[in-house]
Amino acid sequence: MSKDLLLILTRNPELGKCKTRLAAKVGDRAALDIYKFLLDKTVSFTEDLKVEKWVYYSEEIWKDDIWDNNIYQKKLQVGNDLGKRMMNAFNEGFQAGFEQIIIIGSDMYHLNQSDLEEAFSKFKNHNFVVGPAEDGGFYLLGMKSLKKELFQNKEWGTNTVLDDTLSDLKDEKVALLEERNDVDYYEDIKDIEAFGPFLKHIKE
Repeated sequence: MSKDLLLILTRNPELGKCKTRLAAKVGDRAALDIYKFLLDKTVSFTEDLKVEKWVYYSEEIWKDDIWDNNIYQKKLQVGNDLGKRMMNAFNEGFQAGFEQIIIIGSDMYHLNQSDLEEAFSKFKNHNFVVGPAEDGGFYLLGMKSLKKELFQNKEWGTNTVLDDTLSDLKDEKVALLEERNDVDYYEDIKDIEAFGPFLKHIKE
């Protein structure tokens, strides 16, 4: 068994239930199509990664979807906020015997397999790995042992999350990755060519 585990938090792609901040501008149908595009992208840069992979669904586990049952173990998120859901996923991984665990979401256009390989390599000299997001959050978090305070007393979805997280880690050996942009708002994608087909109906 690999000692490395990748956790992927995903939302069941259902109309009106995903990318709601993006949907406010582009509409529910376009937001769903964009999210499905991002899910396909996430599969493309994780399926060949040489680590164990667990996918955590928001609502219910779908047996037959883009996440290959032979590659990804499927689980259900537990917790009433993002912090608790992440903490429970990490906890389950450590209890299963994994030694190095990284969590990501499924809305990253600018992430690729080599980024994840680099993140796991950071554990050689660090106990924690953080991928800062441009919006003041993080797009990736990794650790070698569960540090529960990282998931407590945070205003999830706001621009204070990264600073608060790094404050919790000020006495730890932390590797910071390159800053990346996740996809939450129309402004995050309007200038990216790949999203053009989804945005033809938008009037600036």
